[in-house]
Amino acid sequence: MSKKTHIAQTDPFRWEGIPLLAYKEDGGTHFRDVTRQVLFDDSEHHDTQLRYFEIAAGGHSTLERHQHAHSVMVLRGRGHALVGGAIHELAPHDLVRVPPMTWHQFRATGGEPLGFLCLVRRERDKPQRPTAGDLAALRADPAVGAFIRH
Repeated sequence: MSKKTHIAQTDPFRWEGIPLLAYKEDGGTHFRDVTRQVLFDDSEHHDTQLRYFEIAAGGHSTLERHQHAHSVMVLRGRGHALVGGAIHELAPHDLVRVPPMTWHQFRATGGEPLGFLCLVRRERDKPQRPTAGDLAALRADPAVGAFIRH
């Protein structure tokens, strides 16, 4: 990660010297068409990472929870987010808070990519995937059951 004081945008939602990465290092089948870029990785001053995720039209992130919180700002596209038991419609400049240990999943549902910034602690725990019991509890709500991709 560069410590430059200025990094130019080279293409829409792409920045000079910032690699386009796979969404998850270990691969997996519980997400579809997601990329990430780590824009800031600041261990020296704030102990945070600012990441940009992009979900292609029709794609979705992993259904997961963890001990750390997320702060999200939508930059482009439209979609939906499951946070706990609520499904929220997303549009540019919307803010989403994902509290610790809260099930969440993002989907690009607007026929275009859904791009968002995500601020997290630099050092954080690994995501937890739902057990069969967790999935049954989530699917008890018909709207949530119809929304989630697993």
